Amino acid sequence: MVKKETNSDQLIAHIIKGIEEVKGNDIEILDLREIENTVCDYFIICNGTSNTQVNAIVNSIQKTVSKALKDKPWHIEGSENAEWVLMDYVNVVVHVFQKHIREFYDIESLWGDAKITTIETNY
Repeated sequence: MVKKETNSDQLIAHIIKGIEEVKGNDIEILDLREIENTVCDYFIICNGTSNTQVNAIVNSIQKTVSKALKDKPWHIEGSENAEWVLMDYVNVVVHVFQKHIREFYDIESLWGDAKITTIETNY
């Protein structure tokens, strides 16, 4: 059990690093482990300012995680229009939004029982 959490912690750290390398905004981690019937342990949510930046964030996450952990997402959805891209790393699911799409769907409020950690950025 401890090993699984360590792997998730490492994965999350590298995902955050990948987001920060291309200046992804409003990064939040939702811890879903205490909620019943969830599909994963964590959501990581961030947004970009355009479809170009959303794709850059997705590519940066893939490159960073692959290089550090030799891991790749099980599934990626939404890259075609890059308004909302979902990256499924099984225990960790990453949502990369354009800002207006994130505000519209407001998935943070859908998971209101989750423990939310906001990542401060310096850019």
